[in-house]
Amino acid sequence: MTITTKTNLSALNERQHEAVVSEDKRLLVLAGAGSGKTKTLLQKIIYLIEEKGVSPSGILAITFTKNATNEMIDRLIISADNSGAYEKLLYDKRISKADKDKERYLQQKKYKWIDGLTVKTFHSFCYSILRNYGVNEFDNKFRIIGDEKKEEEDELSKHVAPETAFEVMHKLLIKECEETAYLLQLKRYILDYIIDKIHLKRADPKFFPHDGKYYTTLDGTKVRSKSEQFISDWFYRHSIKYEYEPVLNVKDFSFHPDFYIPEANLYIEHISDKSFSTKDKEEQFQKGNLLLVKTFEGMTRDSALFNHSLDKIVKSRLPSNYHKTVTLNFKEEFHGFQEDVKDFVQQIMRITDMIKVENIDIDLVLENARKDQHERVRHFYELAIPIVKKYIHYCTDKSYLDFNDLISRSTSLFINQKDIATKYKNKYEFILVDEFQDVNNLQVELIKLLLTEKTQLFCVGDDWQSIYGFRGSNVIYIVEFENHFTNARTIKLNLNYRSTQNIVGASNEVIKNNKFRVDKDVQASKKSEHKIVVYSGNSEVENIQFCVGKIIELLEDGINNDEILFLYRRSKMYVPYFYRFKKEGIIVPGKTIHASKGLEAKVVFIIGLTEGSGGFPDIWLEDRIFQVIKKANHDLLMEEERRLFYVAITRAKDKLFLITEKGNESSFLKKSLKLSRLGLPYP
Repeated sequence: MTITTKTNLSALNERQHEAVVSEDKRLLVLAGAGSGKTKTLLQKIIYLIEEKGVSPSGILAITFTKNATNEMIDRLIISADNSGAYEKLLYDKRISKADKDKERYLQQKKYKWIDGLTVKTFHSFCYSILRNYGVNEFDNKFRIIGDEKKEEEDELSKHVAPETAFEVMHKLLIKECEETAYLLQLKRYILDYIIDKIHLKRADPKFFPHDGKYYTTLDGTKVRSKSEQFISDWFYRHSIKYEYEPVLNVKDFSFHPDFYIPEANLYIEHISDKSFSTKDKEEQFQKGNLLLVKTFEGMTRDSALFNHSLDKIVKSRLPSNYHKTVTLNFKEEFHGFQEDVKDFVQQIMRITDMIKVENIDIDLVLENARKDQHERVRHFYELAIPIVKKYIHYCTDKSYLDFNDLISRSTSLFINQKDIATKYKNKYEFILVDEFQDVNNLQVELIKLLLTEKTQLFCVGDDWQSIYGFRGSNVIYIVEFENHFTNARTIKLNLNYRSTQNIVGASNEVIKNNKFRVDKDVQASKKSEHKIVVYSGNSEVENIQFCVGKIIELLEDGINNDEILFLYRRSKMYVPYFYRFKKEGIIVPGKTIHASKGLEAKVVFIIGLTEGSGGFPDIWLEDRIFQVIKKANHDLLMEEERRLFYVAITRAKDKLFLITEKGNESSFLKKSLKLSRLGLPYP
């Protein structure tokens, strides 16, 4: 087959060329930022077809996003289109996305060698496997259930479930709350740990309310201790009316007994090791001939015993005709707490996702959680795991699969149906994986199941740009590639074509502080007199003013709006900048650093480079709830923050501005960049 392309092997540098023509069966192309990794991967495809005579149908190229898939196809079309018309159309802002998508489809069909390729995301690839053969593993008429109901223009959108994962989880939670015990346990958890956050209050006295009442009972009363909360909740569960700390003046002075139960004409004082002497109070009760019963902290250590004690103390003193029972329901119990319930459901969704990615047995998760030293963690999993199980059963019953299921069901299909696995192994002689640093456990397992001794695996990625650990990606697969794939080889692309030598030098300084990485001596192909500017204002207002002035200056120098990019760790950092820019009539694409991956701009501003909470690095150890499933390590989290900073720096082609705050500079600036060594201006 003959194809005419605009790029050829002579346009590649020595290492790119080496990677493209390599016959290695397991090859990792470790590509530094801006080193032409996508170009190398695309040229590999063209080389295989044009020079090696490989049939396009025998090539599988896997990407992570639909946008990456489209970009790959676009660049293949551009390489084949001698007229330049398609490239012109792609960059024409007057043409809608829908029209561009339509033209891509037509062009893809026009070039049969492109149309014959399988270029898909992991999820789209698995979707097609299960559509064709899923009846052997699952119902092949399944529908996709996701976090949102969004109609994307791809094959996955054709069979979207009529309800979202959140809607299903929420519905199942309400159903579970028909059991009164579960409903009250859930309410107790939400009040304690989502609303009152008692686990934080215990750790930090500054959270203590002035009146000492920071425990909320099931009926909304604020009490002073967990034991008093237990007593109040017991009253609530048994529909017994009570007053908490009523004012009582019998004879000599006013005081506040802990509880009064009008129906039993009974007072209860709860005695703890922190209680003051009750001698004077007891004398007043005797003088008034009032009924007082004392409960003690030691009784609370055994909840069954405490329940029994309250039963004896209170119920025997209620009128004989007192049989008041009230049916509790979800709507009334959680009135005003909808957002808090939503938080709880989202946490269940998160652990469901983690359990699937880490491929851990659900019962083992619960077993581990029950051993946790923290009551909050134990209670969360007791409530969550029944919902996770019911969710999985519900999805199976309705023939729903989520994105993780697509991959795990495909791997299960290959393991259990050897003939189908063999069919795919024989079909794809060449497997190319883009952005390999972002793979997770499930994806690597799938790749391994597609390989034979004859298959050529060609992976492209940069361990220095692995920034999706929070989504389950595992940098170990690229760092230790040769341990996971036998007889593997690595070729490093270390020439950066995007950024100037100062920017590349700074990014190298940042990443060299990471221990868990593969060494790459990245060099810049571009020289420039522009040094990195670190601006350290006395306030955010000063920083914004500096940026406004610089933007105006850049625009006057002929730089276009869309060649300036503002980057930040968290979206809230950009809000004051956005409003000021809007007021000034400045139009400055702003993106989180995670969303900027793959982008580039002539001028980049990185804002919010301050230390501590709300700054960058933004180290927060995952909630202990999630650590039951996957342990988090502070040092490794710091390394990912550093990789994130590396990604931000390497988006800049010509000019880079780092915006910090005087006296509160980020440790990334003080330590990682080693400003004095690089000779950077520090206004």
